Amino acid sequence: MSDASSVSEFVAQHPKMAGALFTMMLLLTQAGGVMAGNSNPIVGP
Repeated sequence: MSDASSVSEFVAQHPKMAGALFTMMLLLTQAGGVMAGNSNPIVGP
């Protein structure tokens, strides 16, 4: 539980980082879906 409290303390001390962390998490979740959707197998002749 110390990790969660340290993250909350960090965000409380640096409020602008909350938006940056949210944006990074949003981009990472979207990138995961894109990578999973692009797994088309190549069928050879």
